[in-house]
Amino acid sequence: MDNVTRSDSVEGLGQFLRARRGRLSPADAGLPSAGRRRVPGLRRDEVAALTGVSLSYYSRLEQGRELSPSIRVLDAMARVLRLGEEDTRELFRLAQSAARRRTKSPARVERVRPHLRQLIESWTRTPAFIIGHAQDLLATNALTDALYRDFAQHDNVLRMLFLDPAAKTFYRNAERARHRAVSDLQQTAANTPEDARILELVGELSVRSGEFRSLWAREYTRVPPYEVKQMYHSVVGDLELRHEALTIRSAPGQQLVILQAEPGSPSADGLALLGSLGAPDVPRQQNPADGA
Repeated sequence: MDNVTRSDSVEGLGQFLRARRGRLSPADAGLPSAGRRRVPGLRRDEVAALTGVSLSYYSRLEQGRELSPSIRVLDAMARVLRLGEEDTRELFRLAQSAARRRTKSPARVERVRPHLRQLIESWTRTPAFIIGHAQDLLATNALTDALYRDFAQHDNVLRMLFLDPAAKTFYRNAERARHRAVSDLQQTAANTPEDARILELVGELSVRSGEFRSLWAREYTRVPPYEVKQMYHSVVGDLELRHEALTIRSAPGQQLVILQAEPGSPSADGLALLGSLGAPDVPRQQNPADGA
């Protein structure tokens, strides 16, 4: 492709995206109306959040500085912009992708090795769990289930933080916990921008949580490798637990999360009491990556 044709294609993609988001209202995209808006249609940050990409990435697409959006990102944009079949073909053509849709690769499957389940289940005094690349809870021990008993479901860290009312009272600094979780997800998304699970999760949270949309639109910032989490449990009261997340080398993308209390502290006593009460039966959603 010569430079003139290439430039026309890039500019055409930007014009196409601007025009299509300009004709959608927030209500069309499932977003709450925020009164009078300076420009018609959806804003860039809204389209980016609903698509599951960063604002800077989406801006580069409209400005012609990003030339190779993935099939998954294009599919997500077509869904968010509510494109028909003809417009979807035009989007793919302008993005210099395949003229027709290619078959999607299988969704990423994450499973916890049996010996790791046995390991965390053997820890009766320490809450421990394993999360996947999109922060889905893949395995928990009994003390973790007891610790999070006030939450309706133990399925995904971000869904628990942003969608469950229990997070507001459970975390003494819920804002910091949410910021950390979003930053971690942004880092993962930057390395795997076409990941189906992340696109799905970001799309859901963007529709259901204005706070998530705002945080996701920000540029990625690093967070400390560990910290002390201050919590309030409805049964045992205040807890201070050190948060450690260890990479599982045998399962890329998975992390072993450990919440430790200082030996002999009131928090250690609280965990001991919590362990003696037993874990409740907790509803769980199937991890979308696991399939049927």
